[in-house]
Amino acid sequence: MKAFIFAAGRGERMRPLTDTTPKPLLTLGGKPLIVWHIERLVRAGFRDLIINTAWLGEQIETALGDGSQWGARIVWSHEGEALETAGGIAYALAMLGDEPFLSVSADIFSDYDYARLAPRLQTMRDDATAPDAHLVMVPNPPFHPHGDFALRADGLLALDGAQKYNYAGFSLHRPALFRHIAPGTKLAMRPIWNTLIPAGRASGELHTGVWENIGTLAQLAALNQRLTPNTEASK
Repeated sequence: MKAFIFAAGRGERMRPLTDTTPKPLLTLGGKPLIVWHIERLVRAGFRDLIINTAWLGEQIETALGDGSQWGARIVWSHEGEALETAGGIAYALAMLGDEPFLSVSADIFSDYDYARLAPRLQTMRDDATAPDAHLVMVPNPPFHPHGDFALRADGLLALDGAQKYNYAGFSLHRPALFRHIAPGTKLAMRPIWNTLIPAGRASGELHTGVWENIGTLAQLAALNQRLTPNTEASK
């Protein structure tokens, strides 16, 4: 199973730390933020990893290498200039291949078990009628109180609803969704989802466990304070 880790962002709100250190390498609980994801992915069976980079990307590759120290196999997609989410995937399609894959945002900290997605990936591989995308959702954080999408009773997503949830940064997609995007194009994921969801082609699930978006220096400091004394319990 393959996973794509988004690690190309500039991390503007984390300056001045990110002026010299890429955001995925900022230390959280004694290790780089991106390493938390790599360890969890490998434990869940996702050992083939594609990581995109842009800002200070050479530092990330130097720090992680080929991923063998974690039991992973890392392939690098160096964009030069960040292409956003859908654009980053389109740029790396040759590395991803033809099968559905997991994508993960490197600036999230969570206890979500990626192994929960393995059966859905198998269904997407075997059943052409299965949704083309699956998004993990979380309760709305204070910085995004109105949420992104609603969850229908049948497990599909809706653009509107009485209760909307926040996208967690973890999702499954079929590669065909990105083949129309010319390599090097900057494009976010939302336009793709806005087409899939009304057509009933995107499902979702709600994660109610630990989830933190590391977006500011204050958030990083607060989470470090919580994790450092009890890092093992947070793995």
